[in-house]
Amino acid sequence: MSRAADTTPETCQPSPGGRTVPWTDSDARTITLRGATGEITARVIECGRGPRVVFLHGLVGLNDHWGGVIGRSLDSIHSTLFELPLLDLTGADCSIQGVTDLTIRFLDGHVGEPVVLAGNSFGGHVALRVALRRPDLVRGLVLTGSSGLFERTLVRGAPIRPPRAWVEEKIGELFYDRSAMIESDIDRAHKVLNTRQGARAMVRLSRTARRNHLGDRLGEIDTPTLLIWGREDVVTPPSAAQGFYDLLPDARLVWVEKCGHTPMLEAPGVFTESLLAFIRELDENHGKE
Repeated sequence: MSRAADTTPETCQPSPGGRTVPWTDSDARTITLRGATGEITARVIECGRGPRVVFLHGLVGLNDHWGGVIGRSLDSIHSTLFELPLLDLTGADCSIQGVTDLTIRFLDGHVGEPVVLAGNSFGGHVALRVALRRPDLVRGLVLTGSSGLFERTLVRGAPIRPPRAWVEEKIGELFYDRSAMIESDIDRAHKVLNTRQGARAMVRLSRTARRNHLGDRLGEIDTPTLLIWGREDVVTPPSAAQGFYDLLPDARLVWVEKCGHTPMLEAPGVFTESLLAFIRELDENHGKE
């Protein structure tokens, strides 16, 4: 599938993360969730109109990373972006199980309706776990570069206090087209991996995700699922996408050519087109019930 033309809505503005995003400060709010270790603050953005889609980011991800998709779909979907401070989490909250608990609390307490749950990498893994535990909260899944079957961790063999060049190389491995990578992403990852808390959280979250292999349970998920996968993904390779496709009962798979681990950044046009087609399918099938 070829990449769609890159267009930027007139309403876009620079975000604190350094990317141009189609929302303003008035679209963002901060919420507090009760975690196992105490209160945890999350950042939530709401924009657009239409069927509701909740977006979950990866381990080194931000709400900003969905900006290219959101900007192309403002008139088609109601987007809710949920950003947890993953690398600040501690104790039982700092695990795939803990993040799943927090996400369910958010959906229960702040959304209150079945949604399409879209997740990249670690966020996709969380989305799958939510669908397993609380299928009543999820009307559809969109997974891109999701862990849960196989993933190659970026922190294995990481030096203590890794230099910026090492971090840049590792972040670069997420992309086929490294021009989609920006300096602020590298700076942020370098900063957090050079703190004891950030490094420990990254290792712990990665480890708990790897140990939570979902292969034996995917057959239990009858939620309609869309897989959007970069053909050149080296973190969760094409074999992982094929595994999800084979094991999930109601899956469809879209390959994105010349694309790595983050299709929403490298090919937002293709991603959005596939997402909207999937939502139309869900709505049509619901109308037939």
